[in-house]
Amino acid sequence: MKSFLTHIKKHFGDGSYQGDQYGGAAGHDGSGLPTNLPGNFMFATGIECSYPTIANGTIRRDLLAETDHYNRYQEDLALVRELGLKVLRYNLPYYLIHKAPGQFDWEFADKAMAEIKRLGITPILDLMHFGVPDWVGNFQNPELPVHFAEYCGAVARRYPWVRFYTPVNEIYVTARASAKDGIWNEQLKDDRAFITAMKHITAASIMGNQQIAKYRPDCVIVQSESAEYIHEMRAVQSPEIRLQNKLRFLSLDLLYAHTIDSEVLLYCLDNGLTRDELEWFMAGEPPGYQIMGNDYYGRNERIIKPDGNWCAAEDVLGWYTMTRQYYERYRKPVMHTETNTFNAKDAECWLWKQWVNVQRIRQDGVPVVGFTWYSLLDQLDWDISLAEKRLSVNACGLYDLDRKIRPVGESYKMMIREFGQITMVPHGEMFELTSRPATLKVEK
Repeated sequence: MKSFLTHIKKHFGDGSYQGDQYGGAAGHDGSGLPTNLPGNFMFATGIECSYPTIANGTIRRDLLAETDHYNRYQEDLALVRELGLKVLRYNLPYYLIHKAPGQFDWEFADKAMAEIKRLGITPILDLMHFGVPDWVGNFQNPELPVHFAEYCGAVARRYPWVRFYTPVNEIYVTARASAKDGIWNEQLKDDRAFITAMKHITAASIMGNQQIAKYRPDCVIVQSESAEYIHEMRAVQSPEIRLQNKLRFLSLDLLYAHTIDSEVLLYCLDNGLTRDELEWFMAGEPPGYQIMGNDYYGRNERIIKPDGNWCAAEDVLGWYTMTRQYYERYRKPVMHTETNTFNAKDAECWLWKQWVNVQRIRQDGVPVVGFTWYSLLDQLDWDISLAEKRLSVNACGLYDLDRKIRPVGESYKMMIREFGQITMVPHGEMFELTSRPATLKVEK
């Protein structure tokens, strides 16, 4: 008796069967530059854009100005395409655009957005990045949610082709640096001021999100938040560090209407959160399709020694473990929304380590829809959290400030060519991001 293979080969040939290219063994392996199809994994970068005030409001840091982006925006956006990227985290500087209630200056924004559109780049528009307009004051202003909602609605109306937004970048970091650590904006070091800032910024994000969804019902909201942890090297953990490790969840708990840990809740109530405010936050999640962005730098994870000195933990838990903690708490699709290292020699290895983290967690069933090296260009003074205007270069960009590509930029190009056409989630071609407006609440 002849083998069945003899009959198959006689009728269909020796492999390369017609039809097999459609997802069979002869199908595409996911390599090649990103396609921008709805289900395409989102490889991205961002243009550093922080604009807090320091020195008691006398100095405005504006990283877009300090890196000369306002003058070189066309060149910078062309670099995004040169890398092979289709997705860009991009900020429209709130403090410059929103001049007063009902008044906006769109001059630079219109030029930049027209160029982004012309180049076929999908922007994830970041609408507040560590600062507010002078006339708003700071994050202690209870009118902030109303003013910011007006701005978000105006942006959504002016650029109706934009679908992806980050209403407020890193709410927790913004509140802590401004009202707890005393570095930016109001520069307070006070628990009550911290909770006040947290309430106002989170409410601003929610109301801004509502306005975006009003004009763009199919909006995709990428909530970028810093993933942090402190390892305390003491025999008995101190109450302060235990609380701090819990407070890292507070912004997303309020944003996503997640039950707050009892110790954190008591701290909030003791420092000015009212029952009515808590009930307002817990009423439900903001609208649109929600993606949880986890920013991770090795310096976000710290070790505190018994004498109180600390050092960077750099990957003791790592992005995988920390993101898993956030994912199991909120159950949202995830995007790795920021990473870099200030040591240019280590940058290539750090890039690939972060990508290994993304691949491993996807293999373990967590839906990761995108990855971001932040930022396109080198940064300034982030080694001191922008606390002083020294203009020291942090060599963490894909390109330096002369717009010359760094080795990590070449490595990122290699990564994008190798994995650029994979889907957001395995089997993603069957579950592409729909263009229909969001309608259903997320199941718990």
